[in-house]
Amino acid sequence: MDPHLLRTFLAVTDLGSFSAAADQLGYTQSAVSQHIAALEHDLGTTLLHRRPVTPTPAGERLLEHAAPILLRLDAARADVLRTVGDPPGTLILGATPLATSPAAALTELRRTRPALDITITVTGREAVAHGVAAGEFHLGLIDGVAAPSDPLRLFGLGTLRTTAVAHEPLVVTLPNDHPLARRSRLSLHDLVDARWIDSPDLGAPLTDLRAATESDALRPALTYHGTDTLTLLNLVAAGHGLALLPASITAASVSAASVTAASTIAGAGISTVLIDTPRLVHRTELLHGHIEEPAATALAAALSTIN
Repeated sequence: MDPHLLRTFLAVTDLGSFSAAADQLGYTQSAVSQHIAALEHDLGTTLLHRRPVTPTPAGERLLEHAAPILLRLDAARADVLRTVGDPPGTLILGATPLATSPAAALTELRRTRPALDITITVTGREAVAHGVAAGEFHLGLIDGVAAPSDPLRLFGLGTLRTTAVAHEPLVVTLPNDHPLARRSRLSLHDLVDARWIDSPDLGAPLTDLRAATESDALRPALTYHGTDTLTLLNLVAAGHGLALLPASITAASVSAASVTAASTIAGAGISTVLIDTPRLVHRTELLHGHIEEPAATALAAALSTIN
């Protein structure tokens, strides 16, 4: 299969439109139609319904393979180009907003390699994982929710390797006037019918909480596609829903809010309660493919020592 045709197929299915895919890819709509027709001819089956534009059962099956195939092609290209592209004194790190801070490890790294050029990109969980797999980042720091002995789920990117960096307890954040705000501990099972804020790149994703409670009852009252902790806490304080966050981040954010005029809602209106069942932790992992750059190897060692 031609990877160019696969990319067109993914764009059409993601956007649900031939014309929108054409705009995104810089093609004409006619070219997009020809790409899909060529792919369907190659596979001998219809992949897309046209009105509306949705994948057929065969198209759904192809979707399961297309993204990993293209990701591995991008990774192979990046891996080869890196041998001649990135200078040896360069480290590119991707990190999720609530991953354990690499500041102390970077300080140690800069002490031993003062000329090192470091770039840090803070982005969402899936973007960090895909960025490491595709070679855009030398290393990634990614956080999430898991049982104490389980690794994080990494979007089906089974070729990546991980190293545990840190873990800590989880708390549920509630408005001060919530009936459960004065409890010292809570079970997630007590909260399955609560109003939740789904924050897939910041708080614990509701998909993970449903799996942990074995319940489909957890539903979002609001979805926040952002990475600012104070904004999320303000939404909680205003009564839009609950959120599950690491205990240390929550405490630091509420403390900061108390001296920030624009964030006094969070400082005045948030309570946190420890989650004790089911047993879950906020986990940070170092994500890597082939660690061959000396700076990446040194950072990995520094993180494991400090945390």
